[in-house]
Amino acid sequence: MTSGGATGAASGAIWGRSEQQDFRSRVRGTLLGAALGDALGAPLDGLTLESVHEAYGADGLTDLAFAYGRRGAITDLTQLTLFTLDGLIRAQVRRDTGAWHPPTDLHRAYRRWAATQSDWGPDERRKEDGWLAREEWLYARRDPSLACLLGLGDETMGTLDAPKNPGEAGAEAAARSGPFGLLVGWEPQLVMQLAVECAAQTHGHPTGYLAAGAYAVIVHGLARGESLDAAVQRALALLTARPGHQQVAEGLQRALGAVRQGIPSPARVTDLAGACTADGLLSVAVYCALVGEDVRQGLSLSVNHGGPSAETGALTGGLLGALHGETALPPAWLAELEGRPTMLILADDFAMEMTQGPALHGPSGSSPGWLTRYPRA
Repeated sequence: MTSGGATGAASGAIWGRSEQQDFRSRVRGTLLGAALGDALGAPLDGLTLESVHEAYGADGLTDLAFAYGRRGAITDLTQLTLFTLDGLIRAQVRRDTGAWHPPTDLHRAYRRWAATQSDWGPDERRKEDGWLAREEWLYARRDPSLACLLGLGDETMGTLDAPKNPGEAGAEAAARSGPFGLLVGWEPQLVMQLAVECAAQTHGHPTGYLAAGAYAVIVHGLARGESLDAAVQRALALLTARPGHQQVAEGLQRALGAVRQGIPSPARVTDLAGACTADGLLSVAVYCALVGEDVRQGLSLSVNHGGPSAETGALTGGLLGALHGETALPPAWLAELEGRPTMLILADDFAMEMTQGPALHGPSGSSPGWLTRYPRA
């Protein structure tokens, strides 16, 4: 399941049937797991731990609850994760034209998300938008962070040399970065580089964009069948070459150390979260994925604290989904998850593009239906 560097899995890898099925399960698991964690944590955002216990009892929230008028509602974190997948597929399709600059393709995808936050609904005249931007349920504002709205508010793309919001160290960019880790045919350092460059479009502080890079590398290891500990160690090794990496590296080390410190508790999760910047919330996600007895328990542990619960839930869910695949996710929660049909289609399209891309498009001919869904424009 390997191929040369940044050419990606779609161009050179030979995939057997069982490999394709395992990969699709991990793609679905990553996307749906992150969305479940997001939905579980959304009702708790902005609450103190004391308020959580008053509202939901001594064990905190252990089941989906109402947010945005329904159970299972997702936030802007999942919306942006969907557009990350969309942008990665579009980047692969555009390679046929000789234009190969994935950060630009991702920026265009994120700009399509930004339009959902200001437009009343899809503009059917914009055929170049593709199918995802025409999903009406995505045209809902779910308390998007100011960093994302400002970073994607105009055509100017943030870069590592000139990042948007250079003081922003939050975890929103990391929470949308799981799909970069699903580029299993790429080398880990290239996965980190792409995630970091795309995170700098909204989160310009090294802690913000390096947490996104580290998270993508961890998902990458899990999607390739590695253990969570091994994936974290690889992320730590790659971080050392990056200026400003200390906070993120220390957060990962804290998560690994906390595993040996007794029974998991909300107090320990709150301690790991610290100031609730990206390093602390990534630390929470790694810790909860390591100590959770199953997906439900790991996600419940990740959201019951006094910080941004949707973010920690989304980060944790992406890890658990990549590690175990979609069949490990709680069925009763999936049944209520907002937008699940869209997520399944997008995940399967991504898996098909990455494993069978040459059969869908290329110099010798392309599927008209595929190019309608994912235009080269």
